Amino acid sequence: MAERDYEIFEAGDVVLQSGVVFPKLKLAYKTYGTLSPARDNVILYPTSFSAQHFDTEWLIGPDGVLDPSRYFIVIPNLFGNGLSSSPSNSAAPFPELSYHDAIAVQHRLLAERFGITRLALVYGWSMGGMQAYHWAALHPDMVARAAVVCGSARCAPYNHVFLESVKAALTADPAFRDGRFVERPVAGYRAMGRVYAGWAMSHGFYRDELWREAGFTSLEDYLARAWDATFARRDANDLLAQIGIWQRGDISRCSAFGGDPDRALAAIKARMLLMPGATDRYFDVRDNEDELGKLVNAKSAVLHPIPSLHGHRAGNPVNNPRDQAFIKAEIAGLLRK
Repeated sequence: MAERDYEIFEAGDVVLQSGVVFPKLKLAYKTYGTLSPARDNVILYPTSFSAQHFDTEWLIGPDGVLDPSRYFIVIPNLFGNGLSSSPSNSAAPFPELSYHDAIAVQHRLLAERFGITRLALVYGWSMGGMQAYHWAALHPDMVARAAVVCGSARCAPYNHVFLESVKAALTADPAFRDGRFVERPVAGYRAMGRVYAGWAMSHGFYRDELWREAGFTSLEDYLARAWDATFARRDANDLLAQIGIWQRGDISRCSAFGGDPDRALAAIKARMLLMPGATDRYFDVRDNEDELGKLVNAKSAVLHPIPSLHGHRAGNPVNNPRDQAFIKAEIAGLLRK
């Protein structure tokens, strides 16, 4: 068995936003770099859909977007990703969780384990970006800066529909019975990947055959090797749990803001960098444009779309040097302020 490269924060019995008690809730996390004596060099980097910390740590490095020689970087694994509490490692039935639940436990981790009361930056892509937005609204005096990369303050109706198509593809597999998967949905994973491929990348990405830049020989080769098995590495019930968190995502969906998104956005005091993908199909630039004008109490708020044909994946450019360079420059500029 491989040695575990992360830690577990035992949160105990946690009362969720729904009122349900989750017994022995666990938050998996990994840290990079050294916490300064003043505890003022902290970057929180929440994970995205289906990702575990090692999937996103490529962006951490002395020459990367987030520099561990200067900052103490904490990656909390989102519930439902198979490392933190998830259907695959918890007793059934698995309750509904929200971003608010995730941020509450992440806050406890930072305070109880490290004594952290200030965040230099919350950085997140996709579901991680939605968590960054929640952090900025829920803890306005703690968050100095937030970078929302291909994310939004709430799950837009169009985004919700996209996720419905993903769920429909996955749950059409006969392995889904009585509301849960009883075995691995081999056909469902492939169907989900094919649906995702159409939404995650842009029209221009396929028109210009940009998949050739990554060494794929044909469109079918790209779909088969890049997408067919993408989600098969995760437990299918875990995927459904995270889709639920995503669809329920809304920074105002709590007692503090009473479902009023304008009030929630106005609570934010951080320097905000909204960095959507210019061709992202489900975290649409227009949602960030609407949000920008309502960040009336933020120290500053800017909208800098990533000029890329890589759609949603422009925000996670593992093998895309151009988009990497754009994001790196934007974050460097944000941290200098």
